[in-house]
Amino acid sequence: MLTRRGWAVAATAVVLVAGGRLLGAAELFVLGATVGVLVAGSVAYLTLSRLNIDVSRELHPPRVHAGSPCRVDLCVRNDGRRRSPVLAIRDAVSGTRGARLLVPPLEAGGTARASYRLPTERRGLLTVGPLEVQLADPFGLTRITMQASGVQELIVYPHLDDIVPVPQTSGNDPMAGAEHPNALGRNGEDFYALRRYVVGDDLRRVHWPSTARHDELMVRQDELPWQGRATVLLDARASTTDRVSLELVISAAASIVHAGAGRQDLLRLVVTDGYDSGFAAGHAHVEAVLEHLARLEATNDVGFRAVVERLARNAGGGALVAVTAGAPAADLEQVVRLGPRFGSVTVVRFEPSSSGATGPVAPAVPARAGLLSVGAGHAFAEVWNTAIRPRRTRPRWDGHPVDEPGPSDRWRVHDRGFARRVPLGGPG
Repeated sequence: MLTRRGWAVAATAVVLVAGGRLLGAAELFVLGATVGVLVAGSVAYLTLSRLNIDVSRELHPPRVHAGSPCRVDLCVRNDGRRRSPVLAIRDAVSGTRGARLLVPPLEAGGTARASYRLPTERRGLLTVGPLEVQLADPFGLTRITMQASGVQELIVYPHLDDIVPVPQTSGNDPMAGAEHPNALGRNGEDFYALRRYVVGDDLRRVHWPSTARHDELMVRQDELPWQGRATVLLDARASTTDRVSLELVISAAASIVHAGAGRQDLLRLVVTDGYDSGFAAGHAHVEAVLEHLARLEATNDVGFRAVVERLARNAGGGALVAVTAGAPAADLEQVVRLGPRFGSVTVVRFEPSSSGATGPVAPAVPARAGLLSVGAGHAFAEVWNTAIRPRRTRPRWDGHPVDEPGPSDRWRVHDRGFARRVPLGGPG
């Protein structure tokens, strides 16, 4: 309960009283007794103080990406009948000294609010709390500490780049359906099946000939839209990445997943630490993937061949994107050999110069199709968006635009292993 100052003053009081008794100096004795009474009064002040305050903490927003601001809002309310004294609040934050705030005296029922920002420059798990309220006497001789709030966790997701999603492919993916819905009806509607009427269905969808034949309302079911697939292979081995390049690789993988989620693709993340998210879509799946990436650290070297073989056994079709920083050529060749199992194979490799090491600047457009090299002077988003261009349109003879396949709408496997893109109707 006594602070350092309080212990020092108490020791001084003992010395003065002892000196006054030994030397027979009444002045020293009275001075020491006065100082002792001051220390005792400070202890009595805190002992008799009755605090009835409520402290709440809120994080805005509860989930952030690296580099995005996050604010902590504190609210202190005096639920007692008396005016509260000056309070000191300390909120611990992992990796920092924490936040220290002073709350002025509050009248009965009064409220005070304060805010501070959290360091979100890097991805990872950030713990906030416990929040402590400190009450001290006016002389700073005594202090008591009370815990007012528990620990909250803030997950800082990896940084996201604004990139285009992986091109849709027409590979061996029996569960993804057709690339475009099939127009089977005369009126141009995408007829799929008939089913019984359910309360809430649009009556304009009633199929009257089938209704008359079955003697119950039957409605038309449209064909389910085509849903693309993408598998992201992340190389997080300690032998191929350092601290800087690991952040670049994780950010690139997170950006690819996020871009595909915006198109409602089925997404799968496979990491060399053994993590496999499986194919799924939706906000919950993407959050689970980003949370794993936020906590991911460099892993010990594992059998890279085993990871590739698992992808070969459970490919699932769609597009494959491998993201690495320093994988040897033999490992890249293993990834490229998965081409027949997927509709397309793309390798994103961060050169040593991208993480600050000396080296030649990689060109914005990769010299080798299917292999995207990211070096110094070019951001990942720039290289990716340049190579993975969306469909473009050209004017038709009647003046209406029509889709023209872009260079990323068809993928072939190069005879040397790496995938390259050729336009539809081009050479095989």
